[in-house]
Amino acid sequence: MLSEAVAVCLDEGEWYHRRTNDPRLQENDVSEFDYDLFVIGAGSGGVRAARTAAAMGARVAIAEDRYLGGTCVNVGCVPKKLYSYAAHFHDAFEDAGGFGWQLPAPPSFDWATLRDNKSSEIKRLNEIYARLLDGAGVRLINGRARVLDAHRVEVAGETIRAMKILVAVGGWPWVPEFPGSEHALTSNEIFDLEHFPKRFLVLGGGYIAVEFASIFNGLGSDTQLVYRGDLFLRGFDNEVREFTRDEMTKKGVRLHFETNIESIERVDDAFRVTLTGGEVVEVDAVLAATGRRPNLAGLGLDALGIDLKADGSVKVNERFETSVPSILALGDITGGPELTPVALAEAMQMAQAHFGEQAPAPLDYARIATAVFCHPNIGTVGLSEEAARERHGAIRVYRTDFRPMKHTLSGSEERCLMKLIVDGASDVVVGAHMVGEEAGEVIQGIAIAVRAGLTKADFDATVGIHPTGAEEFVTLRTPTRR
Repeated sequence: MLSEAVAVCLDEGEWYHRRTNDPRLQENDVSEFDYDLFVIGAGSGGVRAARTAAAMGARVAIAEDRYLGGTCVNVGCVPKKLYSYAAHFHDAFEDAGGFGWQLPAPPSFDWATLRDNKSSEIKRLNEIYARLLDGAGVRLINGRARVLDAHRVEVAGETIRAMKILVAVGGWPWVPEFPGSEHALTSNEIFDLEHFPKRFLVLGGGYIAVEFASIFNGLGSDTQLVYRGDLFLRGFDNEVREFTRDEMTKKGVRLHFETNIESIERVDDAFRVTLTGGEVVEVDAVLAATGRRPNLAGLGLDALGIDLKADGSVKVNERFETSVPSILALGDITGGPELTPVALAEAMQMAQAHFGEQAPAPLDYARIATAVFCHPNIGTVGLSEEAARERHGAIRVYRTDFRPMKHTLSGSEERCLMKLIVDGASDVVVGAHMVGEEAGEVIQGIAIAVRAGLTKADFDATVGIHPTGAEEFVTLRTPTRR
C-alpha cells in the first residue's frame, strides 16, 4: 500500500510510477525533479529519444554544445551522400556518349558551389531539428552539459535535476600520433575546405576512408588510400572487399596496403607524405579516417565511476542503463554499430523501456543492413560468407558478377557483384551482399526478407522485375560453392 506521503504527490508522480513501475520511487522524489528526462547531445539518437519520451508524457530537456542533428546531419551521412552524388556525375558524363549525348565541352567542377550548397542544406536541416524539438515541447539548452551526480547536470550556468539522464553525445574523430600528424584533416573538416585538393590522400581502411577516397577521386582528385592492413573494410564479406578493391582500382584510386604514414611535412601549400615503405608522395590534403572514439571528455562520467568497456565505450544493459541506473546511454558511445538508424532504434527502445506502457523486446543487432557509399556502392545485411561458415558449418553460396545493362552502351567496365549466403540445414538466407550502383537502395528491401528469416525457396518463388539488376537476387538457382 502506498504511504500517505507518496499518495499526496501521486498526481505528480502517478505518471512516473505507472510508466516505470520502479520500486525505487521514494517519497516526494518526483516533485524534486525539474525533468523526467534530460538528454545530453542533440544528434539523431538524442533528438529521437527526447521527442519520443515527450510524446509519452515525459518532461524533457536536451543540451547541445555544437550543432543540432549531430555527426550524421552535419559532418557525416548527409553531406557525405551529397558529395557522393556529386562525384557520380563524373562517370555519368563519360557514360552519356554511348547513349547519344554529346557534351559541348569537357565539364568542369566548382568545389565552392558544392560546398556552399551543402552548407545551405545542412542549415535547413538544423532548423528542422529545432522546430521538431520545439513542437514536441522539449526544452533546448545550448551548452556542454556536465553530469554532477546520479540526478543532476550542470549546463550554461544552470543546475538541473532529472529523474533520468541520457548521454547520447556520439563519437569524435581520432588521429594516431606521428611526426606531422597535426597536418591531417578529419571528417569534421573535410567538407568545408577552402580550396579543392587536386592531390588527395586518405589514411585508413574503414568505410569513411573508402568512401572519401571514392568521392574525391570522382570529383577529380588524384587520389590515394593508405591502409596498414592487407585489405580494407575489415569485418565485411571477404569477396565483397576484394571485388570493391578491384573496382576502385579500375576507377583510378591508388591503393597502398600493408603501409602506413611515417610522417607529414608541410612544403609551401602542399604536404610531403613519407610512407613506411619509403615512398614519398606530395599531396594537397591528407584525411585521417582512422576511427572515432566516444566523445566523453568533460561530461563528468569518470567522477561517477561509470563502467566502461575495454575500448572506452560505455557499458549498458538492455534498458540502456549504465552502472548508475538513472544515467542512460545509447548510440555510438556504447560501442555498437556506429550507424544512425541504430541510434534511432535504440532511442525508441529506451523511451519505451523507461516511459512506455510495457517493456519492449530487446533490439536485434544481428541482421542490421548497412551501406558503404564508395564507388561502386556496397550494400550488405546479415552474415558474411566467413561468419556463416563459422556459425552454421554447412552453407550454400549463390553469387554472380556481371556488367550491368547500362554499361553495354556506356562503354564502362564497371561490374556488379550479388551474393546470397544460405544455411544448408534450414534453407534460410542468412546473408545478402551487393557491390554495384545503388546497392544500398536494393539491399534495404532485401534486408526485410533476411530479417524475416525467409528461405532460399521464398526467394526462388518471387517473380523478378525485368530488366533490373536487382532481379538477380531472385533468379540465382545454382550454388556457386558449398
